[in-house]
Amino acid sequence: MPLTLTETPYLFFTGKGGVGKTSLACATAIGLADAGKRVLLVSTDPASNLDEMLGVELAREPRAVPGVPGLVALNIHPEAAAEAYRERVIAPLRGHAPEAEVKKIREELSGACTTEIAAFDEFAGLLETTWRQQFDHVVFDTAPTGHTLRLLSLPRAWTDFLDSNTRGASCLGPHSGLTMQRDRFAAALAALANPRLTTVVLVTRPERAALQEAERTAGELRAMGLVHQRLVINGVFRPRASSDPIALALQEREQTALARMPPALRSLPTDEVPLRAFNMLGLDPLRALLDDSRQPPPGAGLTQIPPLPTASLSGLIDELAAPGHGFILVMGKGGVGKTTLACAIAAELATRGHPVHLSTTDPAAHVASTLEGSLPNLQVSRIDPRAETQAYIEKTLRRREAELDEEGRALLLEDLASPCTEEVAVFHAFSHLVSEARTAFVVLDTAPTGHTLLLLDATGAYHRQLTRTLPPEHLKLITPLMRMRDPAYTRVLLVALPETTPVSEAAHLQEDLRRAGIEPWAWIINNSLLATGSQDALLRERMRAEAGQVARVVRDHARRVALVPWMAREPTGLERLHALVTHEARGDAQHPRAGASEREDDPPLDRS
Repeated sequence: MPLTLTETPYLFFTGKGGVGKTSLACATAIGLADAGKRVLLVSTDPASNLDEMLGVELAREPRAVPGVPGLVALNIHPEAAAEAYRERVIAPLRGHAPEAEVKKIREELSGACTTEIAAFDEFAGLLETTWRQQFDHVVFDTAPTGHTLRLLSLPRAWTDFLDSNTRGASCLGPHSGLTMQRDRFAAALAALANPRLTTVVLVTRPERAALQEAERTAGELRAMGLVHQRLVINGVFRPRASSDPIALALQEREQTALARMPPALRSLPTDEVPLRAFNMLGLDPLRALLDDSRQPPPGAGLTQIPPLPTASLSGLIDELAAPGHGFILVMGKGGVGKTTLACAIAAELATRGHPVHLSTTDPAAHVASTLEGSLPNLQVSRIDPRAETQAYIEKTLRRREAELDEEGRALLLEDLASPCTEEVAVFHAFSHLVSEARTAFVVLDTAPTGHTLLLLDATGAYHRQLTRTLPPEHLKLITPLMRMRDPAYTRVLLVALPETTPVSEAAHLQEDLRRAGIEPWAWIINNSLLATGSQDALLRERMRAEAGQVARVVRDHARRVALVPWMAREPTGLERLHALVTHEARGDAQHPRAGASEREDDPPLDRS
């Protein structure tokens, strides 16, 4: 892709998880800096891996990137932003207010709503004129689509709330120390919507689901006024005169998806970036991503498939099915195939006669279109934030109607109009799903990592609040967090692709879960070329790198690892989902015989 993104100071990279936003944002920022521009690279992704890619530890303040004169980078880390805000509010109280009161205020400021708003406050600051005076370009690497759209909707939501709030509803109390004002909301959105200031770079892959998501994102951003858009199709496979059936199938699948590209995307200026044989880790690969002249010489490739101590997905489901019920959380970075695997697991459990509830918290998930059908024993739902918020408001009004006069009802309605209500409503819906797993299987397809961690923060805050405020006789109550910490009740499946960055991000998620007292049960390595037996030179080069990543997972991170093959036909519909589980995708992919499901140094698995 030629570096044509030079006409606006702000470059806003967005798209579905796993499409390569971070790689392209980094490569573009490096290219601009190499051309003599002053560039600030910013990540708004709570699960950012800019540090690993660039080889420098980043923080909330800009830091120079070694080896790239003119380039500085920073992470807007939501938790760090929220902690800085909490400290601004609490610091003046220390030594002047009772310790109990200080603790209470800190607890009030522990919710995901505070985290979101504090993060947006930092994001909005980067769109101010002072930054444009320091840099020629500010390049934003955003979180996956759903999280980013939520971030961009906050200014309007909070402005509407402030406009309608005339009675001092309690929600404003914890946020009174924020520097955000209505004029700052307006200025941030105005900068993003100004085609002379901002180019929105929609990143996608040559895949049906990614292109559909890009179309949806383009429409929602246009509705917010962000109309200056450009499309980048990343990872387009261009085989060198190959007769390899896997290479030909991959090319055909991509070309079919591109031929059916939604019309709204066809009208956008478009660039294609070829599929590269190397991982995007370090400055040399990032420079080579957009520059054909920098391609490294071909490596040795993969001479033979090494023995991999991994299980089949079917083998994992055998163990999942044994208790007859349970809460199965499918988690990971966006774009790794969580929705497909959640659908496959739920359908297989239902086929085996178990009652199953398949749900999703991902705004960008397409559960129904992935299943393409229905099964006995299988219930499908979605935690829709808008619907859950409306239901929560109506339920709250009904519950308190008898005790409220007209003035009290008006005050409650103002409080419930706060965007914070959505956080509470989604958490309540999530809690119901956790409880439902006492008598059935609940398979939850979660949103990409950062969005999910905010939900887990709310779960932890609720648990702490109950254990702190309930009288001793009520402490036998089991909170959702307690159920999620119970390995006999909850099984967390971490999904990753066999590439450096997805594995690293899954490992970081595992660390976050462990800090919350939740131990992941298994890893699933999805879309593995190793399991296809391809002989194409470029694909064999990628398979060589894959083998190293699978070995890394088995060695460093997981007791149970399942390897799921790439399939020539997209795994949608009940028949193909079943083939994905059983590895019976004949004509789609070859695969090595699965090995043991445990490492030799681990104790035997409890199969009861």
